[in-house]
Amino acid sequence: MAPETGGGRPVVLLHGLFSNADMNWIRFGHAQKLVDAGFEAIMPDLRAHGMSGAPHDPASYPGDVLARDVHTLVEALELEDYDLVGFSLGARTSARAVISGLEPRRLVLSGMGLEGLSGWNNRAAFFIDAIDRFDEVKRGDPAFMAVSFMKTMKVDRVAARLLLQSVADTSSDELAKLAMPTMVLCGDKDNDNGSATRLTEVLPDARYVEIPGTHMSSVTEGALGDALVDFLT
Repeated sequence: MAPETGGGRPVVLLHGLFSNADMNWIRFGHAQKLVDAGFEAIMPDLRAHGMSGAPHDPASYPGDVLARDVHTLVEALELEDYDLVGFSLGARTSARAVISGLEPRRLVLSGMGLEGLSGWNNRAAFFIDAIDRFDEVKRGDPAFMAVSFMKTMKVDRVAARLLLQSVADTSSDELAKLAMPTMVLCGDKDNDNGSATRLTEVLPDARYVEIPGTHMSSVTEGALGDALVDFLT
């Protein structure tokens, strides 16, 4: 079951790759800002992350498994009128969940650009390579930051590798299904998942909001929580 706080309008918050709900939403005050603004913050740890299960059976990672998990969560909590927010992998999961039928009132894709959706296989290959070379990666290697974060978060590498293989690219036709009002929220130095402005341009009803930071640091900025409150209220 997802951690929940507050008692107002539900907003489901999905964290990024190798992270967890505490790191992305609680630690730097974003969830509290939403609660103070009258929302109920629902913050699951994604499969193979945080306090959620990390099975090593490949059968536990069918295609789009994270989007399926979000559908299950929304159904279990009987949510009908809610908002959906995702950062990085959480943004990708949010998009895939909407493409496969979820209908949030508003959608936030944070730390995500067009290439992070349309070219996800390239991103997945980068992280799978980092996992495979985990004990060899040294400072200066392009994978150094990813490996360092995996060590900090004590990531189950077997489960993470299986999860990364369950994710596929998103086509232009699929992106057209993200028809609800959408905020593309990104750090001014964050290009990890491609161009956030290009993503904004291809979505039917999207606005681009820029906050300070890189991919890793933008989630520590108070501006992220402020932008969520401004867009969702």
